[in-house]
Amino acid sequence: MIAFVSGPVAALAPTTAVIEVGGVGMAVQCTPGTLAGLRIGRQAKLATSLVVREDSLTLYGFADDDERQVFELLQTASGVGPRLAQAMLAVHSPDALRIAVSTGDEKALMAVPGIGKKGAQKLLLELKDRLGEPLGTGAHLGAQRVAARGPAPWSEQLHAALIGLGYATREADEAVEAVTPQAEAAVAEGSAPPVPQLLRAALQTLNRTR
Repeated sequence: MIAFVSGPVAALAPTTAVIEVGGVGMAVQCTPGTLAGLRIGRQAKLATSLVVREDSLTLYGFADDDERQVFELLQTASGVGPRLAQAMLAVHSPDALRIAVSTGDEKALMAVPGIGKKGAQKLLLELKDRLGEPLGTGAHLGAQRVAARGPAPWSEQLHAALIGLGYATREADEAVEAVTPQAEAAVAEGSAPPVPQLLRAALQTLNRTR
């Protein structure tokens, strides 16, 4: 198992970071939140989980060991693969997921693209005794209880991801504004705005203006 990768960030894409390790570029699948904390040319250390399939080896990267552990625990539930587990962590922090599961908060899980009401109910049952207790306490935990009720604003996630990819604040602002109708359409349909897809659309907008 590859427990972590450490080295300079060689490249960033909407869903992937390339970390140079010993002269080799390691492609790591990351959430927008993790990508937002990376900068090309700067040192980075990501906790990782290697998912092995018959036709692929995929490395998933996380901001810390706790996030990786929750990623792996989520996959012990039936029907949850690495992509859905990563989507859950793109919407909620590890503690927010623990709180949602411990309080039976269906709406928090339904905020994740790909999880409907029945799926949320099933996950609550299966994950109840697997994720453990929230790690935060006091005011910090109180803030996370708020986070468990819904995802962080999609615009903030998207803006941070664009800044992490090297765009100026003004460019990020304009790109977020350009994809706002797409996000609002998703909300009108009763689903959470899909940040990875919005990020791709925002990048296309930026590429057209350059």
